[in-house]
Amino acid sequence: MAGITAAVESAELGREVFLVEKTPSLGGRVAGMKQYFPKLCPPYCGLEINYRRIKENPRISVFTSTEVTKIEGSSGNYTVTIKVTPRFVKEDLCDPVRPFADLEDSVPNSYNYGLNNKKPVQVPHELAFPYAPVVDEAALKDEAIRKQIEGIEGVDLSQETKEMTLKVGSVIWTTGWVPYDASKISYLSYDKYPDVITNVEMERLCAVNGPTGGKLLRPSDGKEAKRVAFVQCAGSRDDNHLPYCSSVCCMATLKQTTYVREAYEDAEAWVFYIDIRATRYESFYQKIEEDEKVHFLKGKAGSVELDPETGSLIVTAEDSTNSKVEKVPVDLVVLATGMVPETANNKIPCEGLTYDDFGFLVADPEKAAIYPAGCVKRPVDVAASVQDATGTSLRAIRS
Repeated sequence: MAGITAAVESAELGREVFLVEKTPSLGGRVAGMKQYFPKLCPPYCGLEINYRRIKENPRISVFTSTEVTKIEGSSGNYTVTIKVTPRFVKEDLCDPVRPFADLEDSVPNSYNYGLNNKKPVQVPHELAFPYAPVVDEAALKDEAIRKQIEGIEGVDLSQETKEMTLKVGSVIWTTGWVPYDASKISYLSYDKYPDVITNVEMERLCAVNGPTGGKLLRPSDGKEAKRVAFVQCAGSRDDNHLPYCSSVCCMATLKQTTYVREAYEDAEAWVFYIDIRATRYESFYQKIEEDEKVHFLKGKAGSVELDPETGSLIVTAEDSTNSKVEKVPVDLVVLATGMVPETANNKIPCEGLTYDDFGFLVADPEKAAIYPAGCVKRPVDVAASVQDATGTSLRAIRS
C-alpha cells in the first residue's frame, strides 16, 4: 500500500514513476486482508481507487514479478537495474481464466499462506492487478506439473527473464514486512498443531475469498471454531525473539475478535495480553471490551498443548491480576506474531545505506536520496503507512 500510494502521489505531481513489485500482483499484504480497522473496510475499498489512478496515469510504468538487483549513482542520478521474470503466459489471451479452468489445485496457495492449494496457472487472486494469469513458481520446479501445463493453450514456458536499467533521480523503498517466524517460538506449538495459526493466516481463513469461503473452521478437521484464543506478543517484546513492540498487533487482534463473534452466535474469544496498545483507536478497544463473549486475560501464554480426549487446545497462562494460573480449552489458537521489515533479511542492493539494530531502513538524506516508507521504516498500520508514503513522495520529489 505504501508503494502504490507513493507512486500515484508522485505521478500526480508530474513526475515519471516506475513502480516495481516482486510478486505478480500489486497490493501487498493489504490485498490479503478480510478487513482493516477501525472502520472494518474490505481491502478493495482502498485498492480499487488507487488501481484506477494507476490505470489513468500515463506517467506510471508498472513492473510486476520484478526485483531490483542493483542501484548505482548518487542523488538525482541513479541507475537502477531490475530483473523481470516472465509470467510464462501469452499476453494476447482473450480470457485470463477459461484456458486453465480444468487444471487441478496442485500447488500451495501462497495468497492463503499455504492453507489450501491452487491451480498451477491462474490469476493470483480476485483483487490482482494486473488481472492476468501467471505460472506459479512451484509448478515450474515440479517436473510432473511442468509437463502437465506446457501443452496448454496460452502457456509459453519459453519466455526468458529480462534485465533492464532505469534512470531515476530518487528511490522510495517500500518492500514492507514479513510475519515473524512462529516456528521459532517452540512453547506455542505452531509447528506441532495445525490449529495453531498466525494472525495473517487468520485473516485469510475468515476472508470470503479465503480457503473456507469465509467460514471460521479448524484447519485440522474442518470443524467449527467457536472458542478462539488470541496470544499477543508472540515473539515480540522478547529478547530471545523480537525485542521491540510491533505496535499494530493489538488492534489486529481486536479486529479479529469481531470475526469470531460474527461467525457464530455462541462464539467466544480469549485475548492473552501483556498490555493493550490501542493508540488512536481507544473507542474501538472499548467497544470490544464491552462484549461479554470476549475475555481479556492479562498474562503471557506459557504453553499450548493438545487435550487428546477432547481434541481441544489448552492455553496455559498466569493471570497477573489475581496471580492464578489459567488453563483455557479452545478450538483455535491465533498467534499475534510481530512485524519484521523485509530489509532485515533482504538488504537494498546499494552501498552506504543505514539500518537500525532490527533491520529497519533509516532515512539519511545526507548520504542518499533513497527513502524508506511504510513498514520498512517502522511498524505501522494501513492508514499510517499511506500517510507516511505521501510525505515520503514529497521528500523524494524535492531531492
